[in-house]
Amino acid sequence: MNTPDSSKKRYGACFKTHCALTNLAARCHKSLVAKRLAVKTQKLTSKGDKTAYPVYLSIGNIAKEKRRQTSARATVLIGYLPSGKLDCFTPDECSLANYRLFHHCMSLLLQPLVAAGEDGVDMVLYPILATYCLVACCKENRCPKCVVAADERGDPLDSPMRDPAVIKGILEKRKTGHHPAEFEEFGLRTVYAPFWANLPHSNIFLAFTPDLLHQLHKGIFKDHLVKWCLDIVGEEEMDARFKAMPDYPGLRHFKKGISMVKQWTGTEHKEMQRVFVGLLAGAVPSQVLVVARALLDFSYYAQLRVHSTESLNGLESALAIFHANKDVLQQLDIRDHFNIPKLHQLSHYVQSILLFGATDGFNSELPERLHIDFAKEAYRASNKRDYEEQMALWLQRQEAVFLRGSYLNWLLEQSQSAPTNFTRDCGYDSDSDSEMEGPDTVPTPAYPQRSVQHLVTAHALKLFLRNHILHAIITPGLQDRFDVFRQVVITAPPNPLISESPRQWRVRATPEVLPGRGRKPGSPAKFDMALTSNGIQPRTLEGMRVGQVHVIFTLPRQFGTYSRALAYIEWFTPLREPDRSSGLHQLSRSTRRPHRNAAVIHVDEIACPCHLIPRMGQAVDRGWTSANVYESASDFYLNSFIDLDTFCILQFDYCASKCPL
Repeated sequence: MNTPDSSKKRYGACFKTHCALTNLAARCHKSLVAKRLAVKTQKLTSKGDKTAYPVYLSIGNIAKEKRRQTSARATVLIGYLPSGKLDCFTPDECSLANYRLFHHCMSLLLQPLVAAGEDGVDMVLYPILATYCLVACCKENRCPKCVVAADERGDPLDSPMRDPAVIKGILEKRKTGHHPAEFEEFGLRTVYAPFWANLPHSNIFLAFTPDLLHQLHKGIFKDHLVKWCLDIVGEEEMDARFKAMPDYPGLRHFKKGISMVKQWTGTEHKEMQRVFVGLLAGAVPSQVLVVARALLDFSYYAQLRVHSTESLNGLESALAIFHANKDVLQQLDIRDHFNIPKLHQLSHYVQSILLFGATDGFNSELPERLHIDFAKEAYRASNKRDYEEQMALWLQRQEAVFLRGSYLNWLLEQSQSAPTNFTRDCGYDSDSDSEMEGPDTVPTPAYPQRSVQHLVTAHALKLFLRNHILHAIITPGLQDRFDVFRQVVITAPPNPLISESPRQWRVRATPEVLPGRGRKPGSPAKFDMALTSNGIQPRTLEGMRVGQVHVIFTLPRQFGTYSRALAYIEWFTPLREPDRSSGLHQLSRSTRRPHRNAAVIHVDEIACPCHLIPRMGQAVDRGWTSANVYESASDFYLNSFIDLDTFCILQFDYCASKCPL
């Protein structure tokens, strides 16, 4: 893909897109605020015998970064819905009664929005409903957004969207005793008074926004893709591949495989995605690998916080590639059909992004976290009898205490504030105590005055001294002592596609620590891979090369006053063309007569860390471990899924050109 042009349209936060709720432009002539609702049943005890049905609300003009912070209190609880079992109804009637009760309660809860939406309020704000809950008045086997047939959700069809006016008309006809054919065709339920029927300026069917946690991470990836691949590869082989995965800063190592994980969360799902494509290479047929790559591409594109035309095209292309190759799973008897509700929802992602902005503004991970504060903690504070009223009262008091505390803190800050003086901006701050953080810090070596045998005996250091220190006459020897650092911390400007915060990476060069006396465990060596640039060519992918960092050091005084930090690295071959199935670049270790090709470079030539996955073949060598695989394997893949930054570099070449590393 080409680098996104700043003149092209971007789709980030809600109501910053070019077509956000354009049907409201005639009515909303001033400010526009969206009401966002999240509703979900939550268990209050480990036994599951007590439940609550909290309803959360936020507004769309709060920055999504702030809204995702639970401490910012940008999302509030507005009520609990009844969560009884309705045992007074027969089993056949109970489901429909639950639907009708839900809509009746939501109508009462949102009644103030009707008048406010029609007449406005003092600030001339028109509330718009943008909710995510099962309120479409249709059956569970139907799409709540469009009228696709129940047995066609696995096909890439462009079905018409549901229209609120049409649906209300069909329900009215059914209520009066008629039997319109569309009632069964659209898979509707006999909920004659949906709570959204009288809400102005709202299209409830467009309001079903993407859910990264339940639809992509847990749904498509864990419940489907991982299960399909396990059926092909086998549990033992899959576990062995995860065990042999090389280390990377911040990457979870499944040291016992994935079969031993008892409780899965969104974090585990995302950690698996970071290595899954490279891990599958060689173990599954090439067409299955194409399917896995397409779904992971879709997942990573969907996680971007700002979208462009290129990224939206990437979403559509990834989904098209999946549909073009999915039949291989039926040929292998892995799947009988693809009529999967969550798979169908992927076809609506681009439309939702165009209307409401990037999907990270609608992720349900926040409501999951809010359940702790607004449901579980409140229940624990009650006497466990008639707990709903006690929970509401306790939360009101907690909110009052918080507001009073915030006001007192503000008064204290005002009284202690001094006249503003100019202070020098030292750039991006870091709370890390690691070495080699930047020019404004005085680094402290982790291993001062060390003799490094393989450094002084290597030709690379001699060549560096000859090229950079013109009058160097001293030959490095075992008597020389170097200040050695365990890692370098790289801080770079934010990548707007991913975050508003500065980017910070660690590249480690830590030798092995042997076990100490007693129970003190040792730790394996950690020599990270990194993308490097020679400082002459632009920092694009074509101008970079992969190397393994073995030593980070500074020269002692006998070699002259050379203050720049250095790194001893072992090179890999230039990146070859991406593999046709996995889409990953291939490379191997670079050798010279027949030793490994090494060099000494300046630390500031390290652009960012990277992750390599060994080519494991059809069956991984059982002797490979996370600690020795970089030394044992000979051929590797450059892992483009290790993080969103690397994904953007390899897909857009964007981080390098627009956000200098």
